[in-house]
Amino acid sequence: MIENPTPNETKRYTITAALPYTNGPIHIGHLAGVYVPSDIYARYLRLQGKDVAFICGSDEHGVAISMKAKKEGITPQQVIDKYDGIIRQSFLDFGISFDNYSRTSSEIHHKTASEFFKKLYDNGDFIEETTEQLYDAKANQFLADRFVIGTCPKCDNPEAYGDQCEKCGSTLNATDLIHPKSTITGETPILKATKHWFLPLNRYESFLREWILEGHKNDWKPNVYGQVKSWIDGGLEPRAVTRDLDWGIDVPVAGAEGKKLYVWFDAPIGYISSTKEWAAREGKDWEPYWKDANTKLVHFIGKDNIVFHCIIFPAMLKAEGSYILPDNVPANEFLNLEGNKLSTSKNWAVWLHEYLQDFPEKQDVLRYALTANAPETKDNDFTWKDFQARNNNELAAIYGNFINRVVVLTHKYYDGIVPAPNEFSEVDEQVLAELKAYPAVISSSIERYRFREALGELMNVARLGNKYLADEEPWKMVKENPVRVQTQMYVALQIASALAILSEPFLPFTAAKLCNILQIKGNNWNLEFNNWNLTKPGHQIGHPETSGGILFAQIEDAEIQKQLDKLEATKTANKVENAKAAPQKETASFEDFAKIDLRIGTIIEAEKMPKANKLLVLKVDTGIDVRTIVSGIAEHFTPEEVIGKRVTVLVNLAPRALRGVESEGMLLLTNNAAGQLVFVNPDAEGVINGALIS
Repeated sequence: MIENPTPNETKRYTITAALPYTNGPIHIGHLAGVYVPSDIYARYLRLQGKDVAFICGSDEHGVAISMKAKKEGITPQQVIDKYDGIIRQSFLDFGISFDNYSRTSSEIHHKTASEFFKKLYDNGDFIEETTEQLYDAKANQFLADRFVIGTCPKCDNPEAYGDQCEKCGSTLNATDLIHPKSTITGETPILKATKHWFLPLNRYESFLREWILEGHKNDWKPNVYGQVKSWIDGGLEPRAVTRDLDWGIDVPVAGAEGKKLYVWFDAPIGYISSTKEWAAREGKDWEPYWKDANTKLVHFIGKDNIVFHCIIFPAMLKAEGSYILPDNVPANEFLNLEGNKLSTSKNWAVWLHEYLQDFPEKQDVLRYALTANAPETKDNDFTWKDFQARNNNELAAIYGNFINRVVVLTHKYYDGIVPAPNEFSEVDEQVLAELKAYPAVISSSIERYRFREALGELMNVARLGNKYLADEEPWKMVKENPVRVQTQMYVALQIASALAILSEPFLPFTAAKLCNILQIKGNNWNLEFNNWNLTKPGHQIGHPETSGGILFAQIEDAEIQKQLDKLEATKTANKVENAKAAPQKETASFEDFAKIDLRIGTIIEAEKMPKANKLLVLKVDTGIDVRTIVSGIAEHFTPEEVIGKRVTVLVNLAPRALRGVESEGMLLLTNNAAGQLVFVNPDAEGVINGALIS
């Protein structure tokens, strides 16, 4: 193990972002938890001229891939190729600036992971044990973690997986589950003996306690530190690093035929193999980025991956002996969507590739909304209304408004040429001094992984500019004191130029557009403030119409409603998919059934029952008479909708008075999976087998 550098000794940065599973596209939860904060950090360091390797790649092994392949009726290779393409393009379109994005199915990764395992194996770091694992006799296979579902022993969630309960967050073993079921066949699995290799985490308990609980007590995020402490204090146990699977990296030792490396052993090694791939392409040596004490390693992950990156992977690195340890693991909590937990399987998500289709050229609006509402220390909720408000009331009304004023007035008064300042007033000096402090303020927040705070300070730069213009009112001053206006506009242009540069980590597309408008280069965070010449006198700026248009357009209510409607449709689809029939009632005799008199009828009149929200008073032609029937369907149908409707009528139901009106029968209806009443018709949309007629 190599000691971590002090800040002054850091020569290079290795930044890793959690490898996304290629069993589905990227959604906003992934972005908020991992990819936006890691990209902000990498971009910021590059602007400071730092040596950065920003590393990621597709995680293409493990049960999630096999499950997706079975569900879609295709091969695992087809699954990973499909989603790797979607994910890779989404990251590119969204501006996530990876230095390398690899695949764990690549030859270099298989070789790297195999060699890593073999070194630990040869060193005697594993325990070889034959244990009883869950086995699906019907499917004739051992059940990997995600092929088992059952009741969580800690919170009683009946839908916990064999490796983790998504309700309480507990990490589990499949054999811990109560009443386990195979997700392949639905059968109750049996226990069957199988041989596996285990990493004895208990051997590394004192090392982890010293390294994290003592060494990082004051600089790691409390949510990360707390979860790690809970794990260590609870006592660490050996963890299997192999699995009985047909998809993954072969275990490279004799007697391990048919076994694969456990995905959580293989996946973090993907950071190393991706770095090797990048270094080979760039003509660099990869080893200093993983083995030099002057390298700072930072893992960006979501909270569900904390145990793997803070306990299991460090234990692996410690066992191997030649690698550095992470300096920090700034994991975020979860982002919810409109009050409900994001779910890939239930399609309850905002998918990045769909967002980019629905909101073209608005990458930065989503980056801004996700950063401003980032779940840095607790779960947060994304809502489309908040997204709209962030754009309209902050980006457009504050940031965009300031830039628009500066550019328009510079063209109006000086034909787009930066004026030379005259004597600075006390207000000018104060504003420029405040502006000069912002890079250090924002840097401090970024380097403490407080990206939400850093973004707030960036917006304060725009607020500073807006307030300055509002207080100084150059549009009024220009007639009585044009000399003073030159200074005012010069100061405003310095603020605008600083915004262009300081925005790059957070809003890269906006920063590029603003640099184009101002005709400046924004590639250096260390701003030159000595002569206040971020934009020099005599410099010609561009015009919005010819330099990329306005920065932030208003987002209209109709655009937001479209997204809300899409989510509502998802809710309905989930209800349909998960609808279950009510249990059968007690057995009825043929004589019971023979008493029922069902007729086809037509509703010829309908009106609402006075002072009754649920009742309609209907006139129904039953073929034997025309009778009055009172039905509780007013919350689902208007009188106009039901007139002329052909219906099934129970005509020999005993009459009864409802609010003074005698009802002589009953209409037969059922509910569709979305909970809506429908007249009995087996072909009606959403009516499932087993729907109860009443």
